[in-house]
Amino acid sequence: MSKFSNSWELMKGSARVLRLDKELLVFPLLSGVATVLVTATFVVPFAFIGEGFGALERLAEDPGYLGYVIAFLYYLALYTAIFFFNTALVGAAMIRLDGGDPTVSDGMRIALDKLPTVLGYAAIAATIGMVLRMIEERVGFLGRIVIGLIGVSWSLATYLTVPVLVTKDVSAIDAVKESASVFKQTWGEQVVAHAGMGFAFAIVLMLMMVTFIPVAIMVAQVNEVLVIPMMVSVFGGFVFLMLVKSALDGIYSAALYRFATTGDPGEHFDAEVMRQAFRPKKKRW
Repeated sequence: MSKFSNSWELMKGSARVLRLDKELLVFPLLSGVATVLVTATFVVPFAFIGEGFGALERLAEDPGYLGYVIAFLYYLALYTAIFFFNTALVGAAMIRLDGGDPTVSDGMRIALDKLPTVLGYAAIAATIGMVLRMIEERVGFLGRIVIGLIGVSWSLATYLTVPVLVTKDVSAIDAVKESASVFKQTWGEQVVAHAGMGFAFAIVLMLMMVTFIPVAIMVAQVNEVLVIPMMVSVFGGFVFLMLVKSALDGIYSAALYRFATTGDPGEHFDAEVMRQAFRPKKKRW
């Protein structure tokens, strides 16, 4: 419960930062657009090859060496885009935590300065992703569960990699190592934050759907055409929620890493709550 309370206070601080810097929503939006473009770049060409998308389905079922090469390049391009805009988001958030007033151009400048490290981190993540996928294809049901747990562990251990590479002039490997090291201090806050944010946004989405379905049925009885703008509105609301969630997550990681390494979470966060969250554990003999 103390972990939940600490994480909730951190999330409220993240929300305060986002209210001040709504332009931070631009970065997850650009990340989403980049994700669609990267995916389209790798998928659309199959429409013009042989039997069209059937070739893509066969490649997924029996990848072979060519399939693994294409999958690695896809992961590399996708992770590069995601990490680039996440770096911009965390960089801009760090400026606010330091008392500044960040702009979108500030975040993009930071991301461009860190592009070589971002590429290195993307290469590491793509390699890990490919290795886990190759192993998963060769093991049974229980093996897939184990691989899934390894994937979750990797995500948590590398959660603070972007804040590390934003604030320090280190290589991608060193950034991953430091993120894993800080994870030992902050694992409770990280796990609860992931679970808490996911649960909160899932509740909001469920309420949206529970409200939308009966209303849509009533509206359809009057005029079916009106259901279309309603669906568009719901989709827009879903996209907005995902943008807010991504922005809060980036701000949260910036504040968490800042406090874990400096003892000061920055403006808009309660330092006393943070100190309680990171109290040294008593040794047991």
